[in-house]
Parts: sequence; C-alpha cells; structure tokens
Amino acid sequence: MPVDPKSLAQLRFLIEAGADEAIGAVPIDRFRSPTPARSAAAPLIESPAPARPAPARPLPLLATGAATESAREQAASCIDLAALRDRLASFEGCALKATATNLVFADGNPAARVMVVGEAPGREEDRQGLPFVGESGQLLDRMLAAIGLDRGSVYISNILPWRPPGNRKPTQQEIAICLPFIERHIELAAAELLMLAGGTAASTLLGRPEGITRLRGQWFTYQAGARRLTALATFHPAYLLRRANQKREAWWDLLALKQRLIAGG
Repeated sequence: MPVDPKSLAQLRFLIEAGADEAIGAVPIDRFRSPTPARSAAAPLIESPAPARPAPARPLPLLATGAATESAREQAASCIDLAALRDRLASFEGCALKATATNLVFADGNPAARVMVVGEAPGREEDRQGLPFVGESGQLLDRMLAAIGLDRGSVYISNILPWRPPGNRKPTQQEIAICLPFIERHIELAAAELLMLAGGTAASTLLGRPEGITRLRGQWFTYQAGARRLTALATFHPAYLLRRANQKREAWWDLLALKQRLIAGG
C-alpha cells in the first residue's frame, strides 16, 4: 500500500517530538472542535433553566375581601386603644406582619388635640417599634418644634402598622386590609385635628384621587365615628428630605395648623 507523503511527514514530526507510541486504539483529531460523547446506557438529560423567582402577586380579591372584613369586625370590637393594639398584634390577615420585626402602633400622647398620620414604618421604625423615629421622624420633630409642639403634645401613627419589605410603597390590598384599624384608631383617640403626612395617608383617609401636591394646604372634614374632625394634608417628611425646595410649602401648612390650634380647632 502506498504511503501518503503528508501522513509520513506528520509521523516523522511526532517521532522527532518524542511521541513514539500510541495511547489509544482509535485515532483522534486534536484539531477538531470536540463534541461531548453520549453514553448509550445513559440518555441525555437536559439541565433545567435556572428558576426565576415568581413575581409578587397581590392577594386574590376574595382573600383580600375576607381579610378586610375580618379587620373591620375586629377593629369595631375594640373599646379602647389598648384593646386595638392587642387585636392588631394578634391579627393574621395581613402578610406584612410575617416580614416585619415589630408592630408599630403609635407614639406620643393619645389625649393630644393633634394626631399625625403617615404612610408606613421604615427600617428604624420597624426596629424600634415606634413611628417616625428615623431620619424623617427627626425632621418631623423639628417641624413640630417650630410651631411649639412635641411628642408630648401630638399623637402619631401610620396607615399601616407593619413595614413593607424594602420600604416599598404599600399595595392597595395592604392598605384596604389595614384601613379599618387606623380608622378605629383615629376614632378612639382624642384628637380634634388630623395632620395627614403624605399622599397615601391623605388620599386613603379622605377618599380623594388627587395627589398630595393638589391636596396639601387644604382643610377637609373627616368623620371619625360620631365625631367630625378637621384634617390638613401636607407633605411627608421623607418627601421633604428628597425635595428640600418643598419645605416652604410645608412651613405654610404648619403655620395654618398652629392658627387652627390657637383658634380652637
């Protein structure tokens, strides 16, 4: 059989390089892109694609409605603030409770003439179990001090008593479930004037679709059971930390609140 000169040259090159013996019964082309071998005994099993986390979904309407009805019944049964706090602590209808560290019920003086209602606890509030104690709370303290008020002369709470994970905005379902509790909270407190801090508090309690930039600076009537309260919408301190140019409008709101207090509500 004639020998291919090219193959003979390659063989001589290998011998000169020191490759003087075969290491396999079947020749292998080392210059060809390798393809994975498949065993006949073991069928190929494709690796599944990495699992993607399921997107957060709101509670089904039926579950939300049932939880809201339960909250309404439980809140209505409370005859004082201590009972309301206990009922909230044992309430299992809101998923936020499972991710929060503490229930954030209220701070300040429940007999005060002014009640401040914000949106929801943040990280520091969740850690301490008190509303408005983080950076925005420190600004709120300075705002109140500017018109002669402090935590002994106001009462402070939020629409939601549990922190949403990552300080995200509360969903409409979460607000609906917690609403009966804050409504009963306002009803049981002694406040004559409400300061609604931020769009969530203002639109939720006033039942208005407008944003806070349209609602702020205005006085509204809020029905708390048999009592009619006067409510003032203003910017949330957390918003003022991001938009310092709005502090002037917030100052006018504070001055209006002071005048109402002087005039007797």
